[in-house]
Amino acid sequence: MTIETPRAGGALAGLARFCYRRRRLVLLTWIVGVIAVAFAGFGFGAASDNDFSGGDSDSAKAQVLIEKHFPMQQGDTLTLAIKAAKGIDDLAARQKIEKVIADLDASPITGPVTSPYQDEDLVTADRRIARATIPLTAKDVEKAEVKRLVDTVKGASGDGVTLGLGGDKAEKAETPPQGPAESVGVLAAAVILFIAFGSLVAMGLPIVTGLMAVLGGIALMKLVGYVVPSPDFTVLVSALIGLGVGIDYALFILTRYKDSLLDGDEPESATVKAITTAGHAVLFAGTTVVIALLGLIAMGQKMMTGVAIGASVTVLVTMIAAVTLVPALLGFAGHKINSLRLPRRTSRRHRADDVPSRERRSPAERWAGVVQRRPLVAAMLAGAGLLAMAAPALSMRLSLPDASVQPHDRSSYTSHEIISEGFGPGYGAPLIFAAEDADLRPIVEAVGKTDGIAYVTQPRVSDDGQAATFMAFPKTGYQEEATADLVHELRDDVLPKAPGGAEVYVGGPNAGAIDFAEDTGSRLPLMIAVVIVLSLVLLIVLVRSVTIALQAAVMNLLSIGAAYGVLVAVVQWGWLGSALGFPTDMPITTWVPMMMFPLLFGLSMDYEVFLISRIREEYERTGDTRRAVTHGLARTAKVITAAAAIMIAVFTTALLGPDVSVKQIGLGMAVAVFVDATIIRMILVPAVMELCGKANWWMPGRRAPKATSAAPARVRV
Repeated sequence: MTIETPRAGGALAGLARFCYRRRRLVLLTWIVGVIAVAFAGFGFGAASDNDFSGGDSDSAKAQVLIEKHFPMQQGDTLTLAIKAAKGIDDLAARQKIEKVIADLDASPITGPVTSPYQDEDLVTADRRIARATIPLTAKDVEKAEVKRLVDTVKGASGDGVTLGLGGDKAEKAETPPQGPAESVGVLAAAVILFIAFGSLVAMGLPIVTGLMAVLGGIALMKLVGYVVPSPDFTVLVSALIGLGVGIDYALFILTRYKDSLLDGDEPESATVKAITTAGHAVLFAGTTVVIALLGLIAMGQKMMTGVAIGASVTVLVTMIAAVTLVPALLGFAGHKINSLRLPRRTSRRHRADDVPSRERRSPAERWAGVVQRRPLVAAMLAGAGLLAMAAPALSMRLSLPDASVQPHDRSSYTSHEIISEGFGPGYGAPLIFAAEDADLRPIVEAVGKTDGIAYVTQPRVSDDGQAATFMAFPKTGYQEEATADLVHELRDDVLPKAPGGAEVYVGGPNAGAIDFAEDTGSRLPLMIAVVIVLSLVLLIVLVRSVTIALQAAVMNLLSIGAAYGVLVAVVQWGWLGSALGFPTDMPITTWVPMMMFPLLFGLSMDYEVFLISRIREEYERTGDTRRAVTHGLARTAKVITAAAAIMIAVFTTALLGPDVSVKQIGLGMAVAVFVDATIIRMILVPAVMELCGKANWWMPGRRAPKATSAAPARVRV
């Protein structure tokens, strides 16, 4: 990529000078602005919307019908699971169980609780396991209030009686907050920056910028939620992305600033150069990430549209911080940017027009030479390795997490285990059949005779007499592939053959999750195509080379495929899963792959921009592709390695948190960034560019750039 030198009075140059000279005003504006937005966003922001239903699926139609004709069934419920070693009729066990039921019944957020001592259908034949359904009086109850019920149940377990409280609200209530995970990521980033720059001042500037941008971005995202609601996991994902790109963007600008100081520029001039060069590239890179994220809108799903808008808001704020807050902070730092240094040996800095001797060649230059001597072999080995890593992705299964994949010390997991043992694993995966103006008795009979169905309930007619519904419980659990196959059999085979079955819809949380996963799988290729096309257009405009843009797209696909493969091997197959904090083998969370793709494609373009810019600059100076690649790698190796290490550190800290879905996206993103910064940038890029030679610079309608005797009037990023 070649970026023309901006005019002295260009917009970015003027912005950089203003922020540098009025640094106190800019810093104060940022501090006051972030505090105000944080107060409004975190205090009065829109509530999360985790509804993944909608569209034309069977489950969506069933949900609409139930909401219309069965309004009293819309409240959430909890399930009390009971297991007594001596049976629930043992005197001591009964006293304990009845006290817990009385405590739950007395809560202001619960409705009447039916005791298993009052309904024999709630007890197994051996009377060792029982259940009770606890209705909640409101749809939006406070998490803390549900947590008190969970604690009551957990505290009562013991002396031969095991109790567990299940249900979506209970599961969320006992899931602890993310805790210190992001703090660990920030600390790791600080250590990496200190090693890279050797200065506490230089280390602190990107950290401060990243933290302020993320705080303001997430708070603003919550306010935007009134217009475009987003699910609760958007906050965690935005924090990971915002910290990663926010610190990295400040790092790129700071690196260019330090280079300009070493070239003899004064701090103000160095700041202007940094913003008009690296800052320009940051704006392009950030725009690429935003456009890639907005590709999620192509999924046509309300929830993912909310994620796309919410995460994009955070990235936009980090971009603004990079070109306004960073120059203000550089104004305060000035020549003291290297203060509080780490003791180290210094060596003469090599300029771009130096001809490095063999003795002075950096490790990156020497490595590039090794790859370029056998480019075909290197490309084939790297490509084969990435394809092997991606192979497990072919068996990827999508689902939404339930109690069965939660940590085993959770009350919701205990409830799941007890209910599965006593009433079958399908009790937690009920199917709800609903229809208008239909006699469901023949449907109940046909469904009950279907292989894979454990039992069915009798039909229930709505108060207005216009609709009816019943439930069927599979023999298999929520996460099992056989359950999804059963849903398809019922819809495609059983219902069409039963009288009136064509008008019956199969819904419920289980069927809804299946429909969501399948809708995602069918739309994922469209989203991938949209992201690739938009990113390619942007990259071609910037680098003015179709060949390099296509290379970038293919290499990004390879790195993302490898990340998908590793994710399946760890999460779904269980390879090192327990060591990385996954309680059990589980399908990949439905939204994780489609969230990963645009993020990784955009972030990979960041590294592409900073690497190709140096390669192109050197090629236009010498006309030698091999030398251009060697110098480009050498001059970007340190900053790309540091940026990638920061990203990996931030993403990996997601594994310390409690949310299994966020763990998955953190692992996948960390793997992809590692692959991108090593196999892609250090092997495939030099090998493929060596093989393409002058064809690297092909662009329809113009000739390849010619070498000049002197360095062109270009700037480095």
